[in-house]
Amino acid sequence: MTASRRVLLLSGAALALTLGAGPGAAAGEGLPASVEVTRPDEPIHVRPDGASPRRGAAARGARLPAFAATGGPGCEGAWFEVGPLAWICEDGAARSPLPPGTAEAPAPSGLPFDYHFVGRDGSFGYRVLDTAEEGEPDAQLFPGFGVALVRVAAKPGGDAFGLTTHRLWVPLRDLNAAVRAPEPLAADLDGADVAWVTAPRAELFASAGGRPKSGATVEALARVPVLERVEKHGETWLRVGDGAWLRGRDATWPSVKAPPAEAAPDERWIDVDLARQVLVAYRGERPLFAMPVSTGRGPVGTELATPPGVHRVWIKLATSDMDNLEDTDAARNYAIQAVPWVMYFDRGYGLHGAFWHHAFGHVMSHGCVNLTPADAARLFAWTSPHLPSGWSAVLPTEFELGTLVRVE
Repeated sequence: MTASRRVLLLSGAALALTLGAGPGAAAGEGLPASVEVTRPDEPIHVRPDGASPRRGAAARGARLPAFAATGGPGCEGAWFEVGPLAWICEDGAARSPLPPGTAEAPAPSGLPFDYHFVGRDGSFGYRVLDTAEEGEPDAQLFPGFGVALVRVAAKPGGDAFGLTTHRLWVPLRDLNAAVRAPEPLAADLDGADVAWVTAPRAELFASAGGRPKSGATVEALARVPVLERVEKHGETWLRVGDGAWLRGRDATWPSVKAPPAEAAPDERWIDVDLARQVLVAYRGERPLFAMPVSTGRGPVGTELATPPGVHRVWIKLATSDMDNLEDTDAARNYAIQAVPWVMYFDRGYGLHGAFWHHAFGHVMSHGCVNLTPADAARLFAWTSPHLPSGWSAVLPTEFELGTLVRVE
């Protein structure tokens, strides 16, 4: 899935082009224990200057450490240093006596939030819970759109509502059951040979090219060890157990490749194999772990295709809204709030968690590289630039480049 064709509309101010300029303000005496972010996706700059390049954004409610304070242009209050090459304006981050800490805990599912899809009759959103459904709604939600709930509360004397990441209250009766995230699929490649079943239910055979084993099948997305690999009658066969063989066409597996020319020695990089629908994470020439993915379902060169080539992650976001609502030619519109663990590498194309399907190992997306949420979280933590605690977005610097991503 790609971001909206506005190229990339991130929530709040994460990638706004400019800040209102203003005279610099002197820092107050002493440093607070932390600064609490008071606006969503509050910009973080590389210098205490609103016109300096962006370093990232901070999540509302997060308390960030304060290492220094100074005045500077583009901020009516003080600029606080919250990390290396990282300054936040006091206009959107209040001094706090509390120690640094994150904003909100993950949902019990392990996802950043509880996710629901709007039911077939659609729904409406309201800014104020106490008066919800008593007047004009503040937003309309169409059937099938995905919402991320921060919390659930009951209207006084009435029904239960969920508060979305867009700060709208939506009646729970209009939403389908909470999404159950796909299980992690990644496998460590420490000399082991593995494969994942991609057929809905793959038959097992007593020998390569032999008869099926009665009633013996393997479910889709099962990870199996590959003990032997042979070619017979023009078909690949995988031995996955004693007297148990799997047709190669019913599975996919990683293929070890050389690093791209752009990679420095021992650099971390990612290979996305479009033919096999498998991602492999490398350090130098050594493959570390792999996972099945779902890439773009469109022909090469179209909007729905994952763009081939060697790229670098140019921004990482804890979550990002994704939609195609501005595509008037789209056969079907979609909108999903707070897609988790997003790593954009080419314009609005990126790697991210996908909780809305279980078709990994097959093309499926609108152009992005879909991973299970758990696999996306693992890859997000492994790639650079590192996202500090309490930040909602981070951009590379000359000292910490974005991870290389090769798509071919």
